[in-house]
Amino acid sequence: MAETRITEEGEGRWQIEGELGFKSVSGILARAGRLMSSGENIEMDLKGVTRADSAGLALLIEWLREAERAGKSIVFVNVPVQMLSIARISGLDAILSLS
Repeated sequence: MAETRITEEGEGRWQIEGELGFKSVSGILARAGRLMSSGENIEMDLKGVTRADSAGLALLIEWLREAERAGKSIVFVNVPVQMLSIARISGLDAILSLS
């Protein structure tokens, strides 16, 4: 499995590349503090995600919670089809800002 990377694009925009699964999310979650300290609004671009499962979706929910605690808004763009499917089936698409 290739390492999952989060790259700061500037002005609260972040790019995620790699897998968002059970093996990678705990390491990624540890970096949430840095994400939440950037800008008023946060945009997470998931176009570089190659595979995702329910753990990846749980990560997005945790980021949403962290953003709310920090008084920020967060939006997820270019969400992979498989994550959108899991979110819709579980009813989480109404909670998360997914596009």
